[in-house]
Amino acid sequence: MSKIRVSAVSYTNTKPFIYGLKHSGILEKIDLSLDIPSECANKLIENQVDIGLVPVAALLNLPEYQIVSDYCIGAKGEVNSVFIFSHKPINEITSIKFDTHSRSSNALAKVLLKNHWNVNPGASDIGGDAFVEIGDRTFGKKDKFPFVYDLAEEWMKFTGLPFVFAVWAANKPIPDDFIFDFNSALKLGLLHRDKVIQQLQPRTDFDLDDYLRNKIDYDLTNSKRQALSLFLKLVKEL
Repeated sequence: MSKIRVSAVSYTNTKPFIYGLKHSGILEKIDLSLDIPSECANKLIENQVDIGLVPVAALLNLPEYQIVSDYCIGAKGEVNSVFIFSHKPINEITSIKFDTHSRSSNALAKVLLKNHWNVNPGASDIGGDAFVEIGDRTFGKKDKFPFVYDLAEEWMKFTGLPFVFAVWAANKPIPDDFIFDFNSALKLGLLHRDKVIQQLQPRTDFDLDDYLRNKIDYDLTNSKRQALSLFLKLVKEL
């Protein structure tokens, strides 16, 4: 049987998943690539991979998809790596730059700007009053801007629900036995987060232990599925 092609995100928050994939028998069954979130989405949409850890907004661009895992990249409050950084209070901004690495976080920012903050800033390619930034590039930046908005925390304020940024999705039917083994590999990685954290380069400006144990919430719960449905509905209404 040919290997199943898998694209995973190369950010710190995915390292427990990568650990599990690399330290289980599933690695013999997959062709694994590590990409930025937008590229994961593009690869799944263009059928360059069979499974991707895709930003959830990208699901709207797939003719058909199946969520194949009980795990995700999510948060039950502040996530500490998906922000709007701003030079002005959010209700005063007139322009915003979006993150080229992101689909879901840009869409989340747009949903919150429209429905939570009731503002409609123009998009800017070169700067502006504020900008969206995600992932490892945000580590240690919270104290560098006068106004900082954690988008998962703001979503919780707006909806009372957790948020899911990315899910493991397939663009074609995947055998049930592979899905079982795949989930087992991801669970293995989550159970070994202590080893993952030990292997990371220590930082003095960011708490990696707290981030991977508390800020990122990996279980794709019913409340996260509810949040996902609501988010996709609001994205369609933009």
